[in-house]
Amino acid sequence: MDTPAPSASRKSAAKNIPKVGFVSLGCPKALVDSERIITRLRAEGYELSRDYEGADVVVVNTCGFLDTAKQESLDAIGEALAENGQVIVTGCLGVEEDRIRAEHPGVLAVTGPHQYEQVVSEIHNVVPPAHDPFLDLIPPEGIRLTPRHYAYLKISEGCNNKCAFCIIPSMRGRLASRPAGDVMREAERLVEAGVRELLVISQDTSAYGLDLKYETSDWNGTSLKARFFDLTKALGSLGVWVRLHYVYPYPHVDEVIPLMAEGQVLPYLDIPFQHAAPNVLKAMRRPGAQEKTLARIQQWRSICPDLAIRSSFIVGFPGETEEDFEFLLDWLRDAKLTRVGCFKYEDVEGARSNALEDHVPQEVKDERFARLMETQKQVSAGLLSARVGREIDVLVDEVDEEGAIARSSWDAPEIDGCVFINGESELEPGDMLKVRIEHADEYDLWGVPVRTQE
Repeated sequence: MDTPAPSASRKSAAKNIPKVGFVSLGCPKALVDSERIITRLRAEGYELSRDYEGADVVVVNTCGFLDTAKQESLDAIGEALAENGQVIVTGCLGVEEDRIRAEHPGVLAVTGPHQYEQVVSEIHNVVPPAHDPFLDLIPPEGIRLTPRHYAYLKISEGCNNKCAFCIIPSMRGRLASRPAGDVMREAERLVEAGVRELLVISQDTSAYGLDLKYETSDWNGTSLKARFFDLTKALGSLGVWVRLHYVYPYPHVDEVIPLMAEGQVLPYLDIPFQHAAPNVLKAMRRPGAQEKTLARIQQWRSICPDLAIRSSFIVGFPGETEEDFEFLLDWLRDAKLTRVGCFKYEDVEGARSNALEDHVPQEVKDERFARLMETQKQVSAGLLSARVGREIDVLVDEVDEEGAIARSSWDAPEIDGCVFINGESELEPGDMLKVRIEHADEYDLWGVPVRTQE
């Protein structure tokens, strides 16, 4: 049967559909902000443009955590202006509107982080929505920028901590948690849409609910507390992987370790330790009882031996001595963290650490960065070699003619390692399977599927 050609009115409408270009920079929390804005725009009939040329307006969602990130954002704004000319700026750097307009006076509007309504309103001013009931249909889980099989789940905004090197609270405000029922309903919609892994994020995940005084909200006829443990346990009941990011090691974090041992959530904690030397931690305004932290890590592993801990560290913080740095290296050897990232300290406009004495020369920062990563490389190689011969569950991310690229419970997307499954090109992203690990290097694993007996 021949398919009827679209009517002239439908063709005309298609030509007039407003299109928005989107540049999203920064961390997963900013990515979630972009997804929310895009979901609202799609609900109003807007389309996303894959290039500058086809867009009626371009939104640049910026990062402002470090000066290098700020410059990257300013460069992205400049590129969008040069290629398109119609640019709206949002995100963390948006709190520095004067700086943005001084460098790029041609931007149409500037908004701060998580100001979704204002961004959409500014887009309306440039290119009004063209309502069309055939276009204004969006999936209940909203529009996402991640692959179909995993999604970031943001549970709060802002932060109450006062770390000397960080300006996030001045950009994103104090802690503002979402009601637990709202979080769970979003999580359920994502799972119903085919998501196999939920990555829980916020600026301070383990502080969740503090600002709400742990108030309860309704979830499927039950009262659920806005509390880190309660929310984690509820998410663990959905039957998908649940991965916890940006978890400060407050005492109550101990409560979730048994959930990991029982398989309710992944045995994975992303904890931003930042350093280990007491003097440096004090200058950073961070918790400093690292001996107790080592004891807690040992206790966690006694309960959940498969626990993976990823963390990030700053080298070259003002006042960091060679003795402090050696202390950090020794601590890393003892802690045996599964995954480690490292940053070289840099001044950030507005941060208290700028005024500290004894700034470390750049060449010393570079040298310490290399030594830390080499130390962790050796730790990682030892941990991964111990997994050779084990059978583990993996989640497939990509497939090509050479085989599949997957991740284990110990690996978050884009920041951790991979499990390569050579020759298995018939798998699909989102598939879960069991593999036997046959080889390991410093960061990645190689495995073969475990075939069940017919």
